[in-house]
Amino acid sequence: MSGDTAEIEIRGVHKAFGSLHVLKGIDIDIPRGSVTAILGPSGSGKSTLLRMINQLETRTAGDILVHGDLIGYRRIGTGADATLQELDDKAIAEQRAKIGMVFQRFNLFPHKTAIDNVMEAPIHVAHRSKADARDEAIRQLTRVGLADRLDYYPSQLSGGQQQRVAIARALAMHPNIMLFDEPTSALDPELVGEVLSVMRQVAEEGMTMVVVTHEMGFAREVADQIIFLDEGVVVEHGGPEIIDNPQTTRFQAFLKSVL
Repeated sequence: MSGDTAEIEIRGVHKAFGSLHVLKGIDIDIPRGSVTAILGPSGSGKSTLLRMINQLETRTAGDILVHGDLIGYRRIGTGADATLQELDDKAIAEQRAKIGMVFQRFNLFPHKTAIDNVMEAPIHVAHRSKADARDEAIRQLTRVGLADRLDYYPSQLSGGQQQRVAIARALAMHPNIMLFDEPTSALDPELVGEVLSVMRQVAEEGMTMVVVTHEMGFAREVADQIIFLDEGVVVEHGGPEIIDNPQTTRFQAFLKSVL
């Protein structure tokens, strides 16, 4: 971990979908250069929290700050008279461009090759030249061990290879933060290791990472902090040692179910 300056600050965050209260006042700091693993049973709010950091979901209450900037809103005025104004799509896109996200289901364009998938955002979002975007795509696909698969389509790649293309695609935008939403859950067991290996490499290079995962070995070995969510609240929060020494019956039951 490169330092204790918070890259992401989550303050009193709530999220409700109608009458369903998914998150109930989340307070978390994500230090710069750290790896945070978010654990919890299905329906605990893990993916919703990740999607709110990247503004794929709006929050019902509370604040999320990235690099000290309030995401999704601009604060007008100071003190008790301050009001919040929603950002327009362009401003939201600028904030989101600093955050890479890798999903469970890869989300690659099936009609584009690996290199074209990685080039897409640098050209159309970052407005880089095709030559620069191609050089960057080759660099990132080589980084994730796919230098020999540049011209393969997703249907010609294994699930692990597709997920590595998705990681390369996110890295090609030079993000400050990488979010991983259960990146190995759709993979056959024998392919999980190759994706976790790339994630370990990215972590070792100092990237701030937030990882929703059920891979306890990865969480124990790579994470700097563990967050255990259940029913929309933080039940336990600490270093990786809490996996071997859970303090609550809820965390103990969860670990028994996944280990």
